[in-house]
Amino acid sequence: MAFEHSLGLRVVRRHKDGVTVECPLPKRLFNQTGVIHGGVIAAIADEAVWFAMTHHYGKRPSTTTELKVNYLRGIAGKKLTARTYLVHAGRTLCVGQVDMFDEKGRLSAVATVTYMLLG
Repeated sequence: MAFEHSLGLRVVRRHKDGVTVECPLPKRLFNQTGVIHGGVIAAIADEAVWFAMTHHYGKRPSTTTELKVNYLRGIAGKKLTARTYLVHAGRTLCVGQVDMFDEKGRLSAVATVTYMLLG
């Protein structure tokens, strides 16, 4: 199974400018302090933008070229919700912003992800 499938993300809403995804948070994703590991949050942001790109372009070969995450608070609980906006969808580059919320609806992380479209 590919890594991204192990996260269990699913699109729960499609928007004109992106998508909303939900991700279950099993205990294996938590760090020793009881919150989701930062690398997992980065991976969820990366995948959320990929889902938004797929919604916009259809499935196209692509690769992440840049990813930046601002961690605003620790995320715990049973699920995370991420609202993704495509802020630039060009011929070769696509830039997405991801607002990530804990299960109480609190903004917990913000990410910017850039993909290069291949082929």
